[in-house]
Order: sequence, then C-alpha cells, then structure tokens
Amino acid sequence: MIISAIAAVADNGTIGRDSDLPWSLPDDLKYFQRTTRGHHVITGRKNYETIPAKYRPLKDRVNIVVTRNPDYQAPGAVVVASLEAALYVAREAGEPEVFIIGGGQIYAEALRKGLVDRLYLTQVHANVPGDTHFPTVDTRAWKEVERTPHAADERHAHAFSFVVFHRTI
Repeated sequence: MIISAIAAVADNGTIGRDSDLPWSLPDDLKYFQRTTRGHHVITGRKNYETIPAKYRPLKDRVNIVVTRNPDYQAPGAVVVASLEAALYVAREAGEPEVFIIGGGQIYAEALRKGLVDRLYLTQVHANVPGDTHFPTVDTRAWKEVERTPHAADERHAHAFSFVVFHRTI
C-alpha cells in the first residue's frame, strides 16, 4: 500500500489559520477531490472538525479520524486511536493508496516516522500568515516526479503548483 500525504503549503510552510484554509484556491480543492476520491483518507480529529459539517464525512472516500478520545463520534467515519491503527484499517481493506490529509500533527508524525511514500503538495507561491504549518521536509529524501503550474487569476489570489514527490530514501 502506498502511503501518501496531500496538502496545500505556502512558501513559508503555512497550511492553516484559525482552523481554516488561509486562502481560496478552488482549483486546489478540485485537485484534492480528484486525487483522493475512491480512497481511504486519514485525518486528525481537529482537522476533521474544520471540514464544514455538510461535507463530513468527505464523500466517495473512507474517512478515518485519529483521536486519543475513546468516546469520540464521527458518524459515517471510522474512528481510531493512532496513525498506525488508521493505516491498518486501510491496509486490511485492500487500499492501494491511502491519503493523509492533515492536520499538522498527523503530517509531522507520519513524516517523522518515515511512513510517507509520496507527497502531493500544492505549493502556494506566497508567504501567508498562519498558525498551522507543514513540517519541514528533507529534500534529499524526495524526488520531484510531476509539476503543474497554475497562475494567479480572478479566482485564485496566489499562483501555485501541483507537485508530486516520491520518497527516494
């Protein structure tokens, strides 16, 4: 099973502000939906709760919520106590590629433990203030395999690029 992380990350590492996305990038949301649809997605509880209620759980995906609270309820989602338990659920279901979708703590844990095989990063070409950041990635351990640039326009305040990296070590 391929373990992937997917995130939109500003040049300064920001991925969130005040429990929300710090930008409006409709084409990035479409990319996220297209890339993760049909797969298991793993999210931390706080990140899950930032998804507007009308979109929870994310449709056409098996949502797995990681929380230390054994009483936590997420109707329509699978609730587990650890990242490893979430990966077990996906692996047992025969998932070919599972996606870690946030937040900052889950990304940091997965990368620190060397669990991630592939990164799908929307590199937002701006320094954006925020209170949640993507962990620093050792670029020596990753090879860029795909890049699609997107200019700023009337719907997108910032230019950005869809970039896919594969872990090399």
